[in-house]
Amino acid sequence: MSVNPYISKLKLLENDAIYASLGKDSKSAIAHIGEKYNFSFQELRQLTEISVDFKMWNEKPISSCLKIIENNFQAKPNKKVILSEIKKVWNSLKNSKVNYEDIPSKSYYRPDLRKVKYTESDNKVLGMCPVASDKTVCCNLMTVDAIQGCGLGCSYCSIQTFYTDGKISIDKNLSEKLNNITLDPNKNYHIGSGQSSDSLAMGNTGGVIDAQLDFARKNPNIIFEFKTKSKNIKYLLNTDVPKNVFVSWSLNPQIFIDNEEHGTASISQRLASARALSDNGILVGFHFHPIVFYNNYQKDYSDIIQNLRHMFRSDEIAMISMGTLTFIKSAIKKLRKAGLNTKVLQIPMSDAAGKSSYSLEIKKEIFNHVYNEFSFWHEKVFFYLCMEESIVWEMVFGSYYKNNEQFESALFNSVYSKMNVTHIV
Repeated sequence: MSVNPYISKLKLLENDAIYASLGKDSKSAIAHIGEKYNFSFQELRQLTEISVDFKMWNEKPISSCLKIIENNFQAKPNKKVILSEIKKVWNSLKNSKVNYEDIPSKSYYRPDLRKVKYTESDNKVLGMCPVASDKTVCCNLMTVDAIQGCGLGCSYCSIQTFYTDGKISIDKNLSEKLNNITLDPNKNYHIGSGQSSDSLAMGNTGGVIDAQLDFARKNPNIIFEFKTKSKNIKYLLNTDVPKNVFVSWSLNPQIFIDNEEHGTASISQRLASARALSDNGILVGFHFHPIVFYNNYQKDYSDIIQNLRHMFRSDEIAMISMGTLTFIKSAIKKLRKAGLNTKVLQIPMSDAAGKSSYSLEIKKEIFNHVYNEFSFWHEKVFFYLCMEESIVWEMVFGSYYKNNEQFESALFNSVYSKMNVTHIV
């Protein structure tokens, strides 16, 4: 007895992780459309990705899309037309500004609590920033992987791609490993944590903050950065923090935090925490990363910037960086597989030094808007772009660093000059 070739395609599709993430109704709709128009396996996969995106973006299902398309044709359209029309709807959504205001609060995702485990491994804790690239203007940041895995739930974060066991790992031997690191005393370094986990969300659990503070204290030729989206500053307020340490916050409007930065502190809590540390003599920094292109983004970011202007003096701020949504292929696949309610993939994807991000035109608009709003601090605070090519730097600043060493040196010297320390190489 012959086997229906379409059934074979569908069985293959059932092994696809993204297809498996769909609900029963969505799967049935794809099966119906595929059989009706005799789609190939690759076309079924395209339909699956589009269907997942519609679900994530809180849009009408692909079955509703098909019904509208079919009603627009007097005769039955062929599969090429159907797929083309569905893609038009999909691309139209990606090329429109995201609208967060229509999303009900009940749809906000809350991250599950993660189990903390203490590990003993031979892994090195100090390395280069994981997104460092010779294709972008890079600051040569070095990172300490004090904790691996994050209890926060930012939908766009690449940490979820690298640490998939659902746990937060703390290195039992962190202090010993950091003590055994020998840095070149004739070189300056910018080192930070917060790339493999939020720097402060776990507090001093397992002595992780103490170990990093001791490392900074031992090495006066570094500037050490704790990067966070939390409000967990209590330990830093009650301990001796070396002058070559600063704390930075990622800043975004509250509507974006509500929808995409789940489990994190609110924008007002982040700013209040920064103010409290600054009052304690600790330098602070801010990362507008990712700046997102959505309805009313200009006003929302302008409001944050005006709050910064009124809350802080320029000499209290180490640096301000700007960046945007940038994805590697594995992160996009992971997001679709997870099936969260998120609009971070609802963007017109363009190539960005081997990754996927906004087009140059959109980057020019969003970066220039934020940077121009900071005109009162242009000569007083160090501004830079993260993970961007030289062409983007030219569009925003009118110039760029010709090599990464120049960038590294300029950033270090600017931040160090505000730290009131005496050692510099």
